Amino acid sequence: MLEYLLNHIIKKSKLNIKKMKKRKNLNLGSSDFKNIIKNNNYFVDKTLFIEEVLKAEKAVLLLPRPRRFGKTLNLSMLCYFFDKNEPDNKKLFKDLKIWQTKDDIKQHCCKYPVIYLTLKDAKAETWNECYELIVSEIVNLYSEHDYLLENNILKNHEKLKFNKILNETASETDYKNSLKLLSKYLQRYSNEKTVILIDEYDTPIQASHNKFYTKAVSFMRNLLSGALKDNNNLYKGVITGILRVSKESIFTGLNNLSVYSILDEEFSDKFGFTKPEVKQIIKDFKIKTSYSEIEKWYDGYKFGETTKIYNPWSILNFVVSKNEKFKPYWTNTSANELIKNEIKKKDAGNVREDIFKLINNEVIIKDIEENFIFPDLHKRKSLLWTLLTYSGYLTTKKQVSRKEYELIIPNYEIKTIFQDTIIEWLETDIKVIKSLLQDTTNYLINNNIAKFEIGFKEIIGDTFSYYDTAKNHEYIYHSYILGLLAIIGDDYVVKSNKESGEGRYDILLIPHDKSKTGVVIEIKQIDKQQENEDIVKFNKRINKQIVSAKNQIDRNKYYKELIDNKIDENNIIKVPIVFAGKEPYIKELKTKS
Repeated sequence: MLEYLLNHIIKKSKLNIKKMKKRKNLNLGSSDFKNIIKNNNYFVDKTLFIEEVLKAEKAVLLLPRPRRFGKTLNLSMLCYFFDKNEPDNKKLFKDLKIWQTKDDIKQHCCKYPVIYLTLKDAKAETWNECYELIVSEIVNLYSEHDYLLENNILKNHEKLKFNKILNETASETDYKNSLKLLSKYLQRYSNEKTVILIDEYDTPIQASHNKFYTKAVSFMRNLLSGALKDNNNLYKGVITGILRVSKESIFTGLNNLSVYSILDEEFSDKFGFTKPEVKQIIKDFKIKTSYSEIEKWYDGYKFGETTKIYNPWSILNFVVSKNEKFKPYWTNTSANELIKNEIKKKDAGNVREDIFKLINNEVIIKDIEENFIFPDLHKRKSLLWTLLTYSGYLTTKKQVSRKEYELIIPNYEIKTIFQDTIIEWLETDIKVIKSLLQDTTNYLINNNIAKFEIGFKEIIGDTFSYYDTAKNHEYIYHSYILGLLAIIGDDYVVKSNKESGEGRYDILLIPHDKSKTGVVIEIKQIDKQQENEDIVKFNKRINKQIVSAKNQIDRNKYYKELIDNKIDENNIIKVPIVFAGKEPYIKELKTKS
């Protein structure tokens, strides 16, 4: 009998182990926590986020994070944890980290009425359309709590207003006050203060940029302030979005608000995947691709002092892709358009050069503003870097001063977005064919200078009419050549204006493969041929500058950094580029004596 029982226990244990080892399916795209857990889908356990929310000193938390970094799923998790109307939700958490915490944390489970409003779809071309979308979400919210109309919980005049909101016949003022009213009714019904969760609060504001910003901000200010400011019926409020929109424009007088952005240590590991989490995913899904390649493509974010944060959307898409295919899964059309628009501006030379540096894995130092006001973007170009950092296109490397940060492109996925944007700019605005760009850069790195000059002249052509070349000649030429070279950034590190040897070179191409050629470029600019200047004198003037540029490279040893990078001196190409007006010259011209 004992032997039978032992065999039965061993057999059952083996079955349980086998069941535990069975790989769970990903429910990619689902942000509903309950649906994921009940269907036994794969879940990266971030439930300690709940504990951190409960321990936060302020009643209202604003948590800005980039798109697709788990904001909606985390709010969904909070909703199911707190919701008093669903006591069975406790079962969802029993096998998760939050259930290993102390009783003073677990006692909050299924204790509070919850208001959960999402504004992620409130995108429109006009304020009327945007307002209708917001109203629709508020109507859905009231519909979920229409049981309040029963059992005389509400007074007659309150029922009247409740029904007006439900029937979409209420005034704009009523909708502005709708969250505050609902929290009051829910507190009365349940005898517990309310938890208010608002997802993607800044979507209507971003959609309103350049269109109906003032109206959107005014509505959101009243909606949020009413719900969260001096609301005696509020227990906790958690708001997510991408940007920390200026407190003065949205969160006026909200003294119970704490903001924890990507620059802060709090909640730094609760959005996105950490290195241990990604390694576990790779193990669980038996991914054969090397970890270093996955790291190169999707790692690189820094939140607070937590490094090695991965883009979760990209990781999960990579896991479910056939043949584990690398590609940029994370894109944001509206943000891409903003980058394109900034690059296209004729006075955007500084922006373009900074982007070229970023593409070439260099660091730039910029101010990152804690608050963001969209209209200021037109007046203060420096706000572009704040927007790109909060949106996930850049990440901080380290803090330099109170507001200054070192910024980098986090990973190869984002780098490809910048590269494609540059190439699209060159093709659509400068009218340069991509194949010509590729051929010309190949001529350069293969030391076919004669063909490089021909291709380069063709690329330049009349395209400098795009610029006002009466100003900042060398800066514009420099910026343009960096743009041309951006497409070879995978094989080369392209650097500009750095100390090397005894001077400062213009452009340096350092190959990752040390057997390939390195390139140092020196740019000169002179006046174009004058009306009273014959061709012989003009050619001599060109040649003098070409020789001067060559001598400058050798005299100042601009190639020293290439040698320091183990590039054979015989594999170093020294290229002078002399612009006479808009016309480039690289090889010396024939002159008559």
